[in-house]
Amino acid sequence: MDTIQLQHFTAVAEELNFTRAAKNLNVSRMTVSLSVKNLEAELGHALFDRSTDVTRLTKAGAALLSDIHYEAEKNAPPPRPPGGKAKASKGKGRTPPVKGAPRVGKKRQSR
Repeated sequence: MDTIQLQHFTAVAEELNFTRAAKNLNVSRMTVSLSVKNLEAELGHALFDRSTDVTRLTKAGAALLSDIHYEAEKNAPPPRPPGGKAKASKGKGRTPPVKGAPRVGKKRQSR
């Protein structure tokens, strides 16, 4: 079982459409279809019901999808506490943008 096959399966299972899933993954529809077929052959169960016009998950497909979501939740990093390090606002500063150029809005002081 390859992680790419699982990614393709998850995308199709969430979209319930091979074409849209392929478009979201930026691969061809044929690549996604072959990947899912190889996964089905490896598992020995059909994951999608392709007999109708609409793509539907079978019981085995729904179980695999829930297992994938469970593992992703379990392995997700813990949420960070809100907030973070405060940064001081430095403003524009006192130096002109180009050395030697007069500052905008500043009159030259006479001697």
